[in-house]
Amino acid sequence: MAATSLSLSLGLPSAANNLNRHAALNIITCENTSPNQDRSCTRRPFLLGAGALSLSLLPVSPLLAQGKPENYEIFVDKQDGYSYYYPSDWREFDFRGHDSAFKDRYLQLQNVRLSFIPTDKSDIHDLGPMEEVVPDLVKHVYSAPNQVANIMEMKERTTDGKNYCTFEYVLTSPNFSRAAFATIAIANGRWYTLIVGANERRWRKFRNKLKVVADSFQVLDI
Repeated sequence: MAATSLSLSLGLPSAANNLNRHAALNIITCENTSPNQDRSCTRRPFLLGAGALSLSLLPVSPLLAQGKPENYEIFVDKQDGYSYYYPSDWREFDFRGHDSAFKDRYLQLQNVRLSFIPTDKSDIHDLGPMEEVVPDLVKHVYSAPNQVANIMEMKERTTDGKNYCTFEYVLTSPNFSRAAFATIAIANGRWYTLIVGANERRWRKFRNKLKVVADSFQVLDI
């Protein structure tokens, strides 16, 4: 999946349970099979038994060392350098301007999508104070002209030396409101944005479930 354009990427852009000793883990990984072939994505079953992590999983994603929460799968893109959890009953779909996306089988507005754009910055703090950057993104990039933006919460974290900012916001238009979490990070010369959200009417019921997705996002060195 290729890098996306500036306008689409910007506008559209951690606690986990321990695994049982022999729990099966379904992981979608994406990589190039050869320099002259397109990237392929495959779902691979891994058996996380004694010593299994030492073979090949740890280099793929630090998330695997923490253990995957029940009822979630993990998407790992080794070519583009990122990973995140998504609910097990969601399915992959094409979302214009995004590198990967998953949605609820029945509620299509309940989804997660990941985009990135090139940047000469090396860290999110190079963009400026998050207290200024986040409101600017939500109000002037994520919002349509007829929407009112309301930022509910903002939190920063550092994982493996990389900084992330996750923020919760609501976009309200005359006939519709949507709530979401967004997590931004900079690595590999790219500005990554993960957004996971739902119809605001369903937000209270699904908020904690979707927050697991937002908090799980990590960038990988490529």
